[in-house]
Amino acid sequence: MRFWITCLTLLSTSASALELTYQTSYDLNRPASLDYDPTFCGLWIANEGPEAILVTLQGDELRRISSDLTRIKAITLEGDNLLVADGLGSFQRITKNGDPLADPFRLDMGWADTEGLTIDGDGKIIMVEDDPERMTWLNPDGTVDRQINTMDLNPPLTEAQGIARDARTGHLLIVDDWEGTNSLYEFDSEGDLLGTTSLIPYGQDPEGIALRPGSNQLFIAFDGGASIASFDYQPTLPAGSEPLPPGADCLMF
Repeated sequence: MRFWITCLTLLSTSASALELTYQTSYDLNRPASLDYDPTFCGLWIANEGPEAILVTLQGDELRRISSDLTRIKAITLEGDNLLVADGLGSFQRITKNGDPLADPFRLDMGWADTEGLTIDGDGKIIMVEDDPERMTWLNPDGTVDRQINTMDLNPPLTEAQGIARDARTGHLLIVDDWEGTNSLYEFDSEGDLLGTTSLIPYGQDPEGIALRPGSNQLFIAFDGGASIASFDYQPTLPAGSEPLPPGADCLMF
């Protein structure tokens, strides 16, 4: 466990910048994709194997599930169920017990090296890929709504991995792994880049990210060192704005 605490603040003249304050970390083997589940006050984790696991915020396993896909590379909550992807272009909706809600489906856009998934306020699936490098908004039926070439960003987002969405602002948080900038990218709800911050002080090769708005807590999974780190998080806001109040927290409490 790391005992030092630091804070990185993105410089901005027009807004209060994103702030991260390191809290703690714990070891967990090969975390690739994360999402926070308020029902269990835990994290769903995909590790590119045939199963995904649900763990407490301290890393204790609660359950283990599988799907009809050969592997689960990306995972996100979709309402009261889960949406998983194999990183090879296939997706499936399953329950939190691992029961299939429908057969796997593929996208009409063809190949999709899916690294991370999240759901926006309109029910659209937001997906990030690193080959080709793009962020895609999908309608619930899997058809493409719109796309961004992340290589056109400044700085380019070359190795997008995990993605999380803050429902309070609609902001999107995406991690770029060690082959890219080893950084956290923050976007507004329309997909415009707000800023980046280095994650090198905390670990190498970030793969997954999840947000617990009820405590302003952000979780980032690092493949290098096989750990999950937690941070206190405040998003970029318009100049003069008060910090966001916490959102809904664990439903089990």
